[in-house]
Amino acid sequence: MARTKEFDPDAALQSALELFWRRGYEATSLTDLVEHLGIGRASIYATFGSKHELYLKALDRYAETHNPPLLSELSQPGPALPAVRAMVRRFAAEAASPGTRLSGCFVTNTAAELAPHDDAAARRVETSWEHVETLLHSALTRARAQGELPEHRDPRALARMLLVLLQGVRIVGKASTDPARVRDAAEQALTLLD
Repeated sequence: MARTKEFDPDAALQSALELFWRRGYEATSLTDLVEHLGIGRASIYATFGSKHELYLKALDRYAETHNPPLLSELSQPGPALPAVRAMVRRFAAEAASPGTRLSGCFVTNTAAELAPHDDAAARRVETSWEHVETLLHSALTRARAQGELPEHRDPRALARMLLVLLQGVRIVGKASTDPARVRDAAEQALTLLD
């Protein structure tokens, strides 16, 4: 008779996500995962595979939970530029906030730590960035069609600039103790939408 799992795999995955997000891939050992998740190595392997597979599943979970709010935020009916501005300002505020500053963004952290030498992680980072860029491009295209954005502004180029800004804000916010640094950068970037 097969044994039933004595833990909730969904809760364990969320717990692993939080640990990897806070510490990074390399700084998180399998022993750390066993202690943090409260389950044995054999259960981790049987349920999630290797540490690397667990990390990728945690990254997928992060995208599943963090991308839908962006879609909702940027696809509201009515004027589009206020939503774009609000999103950029929210990212800057989160990056400078003591509560979230040190964790940064899990995707950005993965881009810096693993993407240069890990194809599976790099694909997930690229997919996440493409998603954000597409949402921004769609909102900025709508803004231009509604007369909120000057005709000479290129929505695709602006979306890419904002994506790069948001990733930079996450990195600088994580390392800097000066919250004005990311807020000022975000505000300057937003002047390009006028």
